[in-house]
Amino acid sequence: MNGTGPTGHGSPVGHGTPIVRLQAPAPGWSIEADVVVVGSGVAGLTAALRCAAAGRRTVVVTKARLDDGSTRWAQGGIAAALGEGDTPEQHLEDTLVAGAGLCDETAVRTLVTEGPDAVRRLIATGARFDTDPGSDEIALTREGGHHRRRIAHAGGDATGAEISRALVDAVRAQGLRTVENALVLDLLTDAEGRTAGVTLHVMGEGQHDGVGAVHAPAVVLATGGMGQVFSATTNPAVSTGDGVALALRAGAEVSDLEFVQFHPTVLYLGPDAEGQQPLISEAVRGEGAHLVDADGTRFMLGQHELAELAPRDIVAKAIMRRAHEQGTGHMYLDARHFGAAMWEQRFPTILAACRAHGIDPVTEPVPVAPAAHYASGGVRTDLRGRTTVPGLYACGEVACTGVHGANRLASNSLLEGLVFAERIADDITAAPARRPGPAVAPTADPVPLLAPETRPAIQRVMTAGAGVLRSADSLSEAATALARLQHAATGAATGGELAPAPADGLKPAEPGVEAWEATNLLMVARVLVSAARRREETRGCHWREDHANRDDTAWRRHFLVTHRPPHTLHLRTTDTAAFPATTAANTTSAPETEPNQ
Repeated sequence: MNGTGPTGHGSPVGHGTPIVRLQAPAPGWSIEADVVVVGSGVAGLTAALRCAAAGRRTVVVTKARLDDGSTRWAQGGIAAALGEGDTPEQHLEDTLVAGAGLCDETAVRTLVTEGPDAVRRLIATGARFDTDPGSDEIALTREGGHHRRRIAHAGGDATGAEISRALVDAVRAQGLRTVENALVLDLLTDAEGRTAGVTLHVMGEGQHDGVGAVHAPAVVLATGGMGQVFSATTNPAVSTGDGVALALRAGAEVSDLEFVQFHPTVLYLGPDAEGQQPLISEAVRGEGAHLVDADGTRFMLGQHELAELAPRDIVAKAIMRRAHEQGTGHMYLDARHFGAAMWEQRFPTILAACRAHGIDPVTEPVPVAPAAHYASGGVRTDLRGRTTVPGLYACGEVACTGVHGANRLASNSLLEGLVFAERIADDITAAPARRPGPAVAPTADPVPLLAPETRPAIQRVMTAGAGVLRSADSLSEAATALARLQHAATGAATGGELAPAPADGLKPAEPGVEAWEATNLLMVARVLVSAARRREETRGCHWREDHANRDDTAWRRHFLVTHRPPHTLHLRTTDTAAFPATTAANTTSAPETEPNQ
């Protein structure tokens, strides 16, 4: 393994740092490996294939089936400067604008420069993208924030599914060892604080069952997002923030969790809709669909030079403003002018989803509203995907590479997973393989578990207090409610951040998948709310009603969060938008303490 963690990201976790893990049975079985990759989306499988090709014993652990992660749900496509007249420099500029002053330009330049060749290697792996009629040239479309047609797509609106198919086929052809239906629990570390593997729970299928361990000196987190922290999201049910929570318990630093992107056009199923909602891809607007209000007026005209193709945060805010003005919960996406043939050929998945809910976009406008979609923040990494814990890497949505800043540019997510997964694999395989040190036992009490029924309570709190619209009052109420849920699990207040009264009817739970997921959701929710309370401005996809303007003088900085056992969050901030180059000398620190309510 090269190095000990991100350059300038503070001291690596090591000897003397309290080791805290979820309450869980001791591992009853184990696997030995050189690398364990947690997650089976584009990021995880790309890293796994590249490590295995270099001769490393690689194990892929995934929470559901191998092809059932977030990647398969990606409709729009993958962005890269592949078209005539387009350049990485133009892609860079669009990404920086969307990121609202918080992107790390070096990371973005890495993404856009290495991206085109990474896409070509994906095609060589077996991914088949749509081509222009009568040619072999990749068909490219536009999405919000892009000034060029640079979005490659597959199957019309099934890009993620095609990428997933190609990578899963390659994994199976290469004979990689996989453990499916496995929820990762915690990181194992040795006496020096270096990564020694993970513990996981296999949910009753395959050759293993119950809690076990994969021992490896390198762990790659590619666990996807945390959209299930909100009531309505485009994310699948498995997106419960497990990777971010694991990293926090392991002592790693996370950043920018307040920047949750709410996709502006999600099929509106009513004010009480919960769980995964059907996405109406931005590519529909890229092909010429219009956003209209109940009167048929195109309200994006005049609000941004790109109108409906403005960056997502701008479109989401415009939809919410007009909806509030008209006393409704949604706007409409009008693409009737496409005609039946275009809908069926270009957007068959979206057409089927709409019709399944009684809406025919060929003949009527589609009701849409924003819903939680993508976490721009996550586990903080350097340009090689290294976290502050030696041997622990992160890529894809679980990571915060500095690429997305305050708001992800459309279709940069698949590209980020692809590019940084390759970089992680190259970093791991650049040094000789080594055996992990013996894993040390926890030195702090286990994290108390929340009852499974806490999950919808967390989601309601977060939707009401930390959703698209936020304010000091709403975030304070959310912090208080989350503290009560924490108190219900701990049984007693610990430190100033926990409210004095437990939540009615909620008690600590026994170990199990639903309790572990609820506990992870609460941890990431607390970090998100804490950072959102402190960011007293509106920037990117963080929208504060009580601080409506962007403030580059005070807030062009990042919140860096670590977990201090048993229940304290520690926040420090960078003095500028510097990201990988940040050092302890140019940050300010303050422990997170929520006032008792």
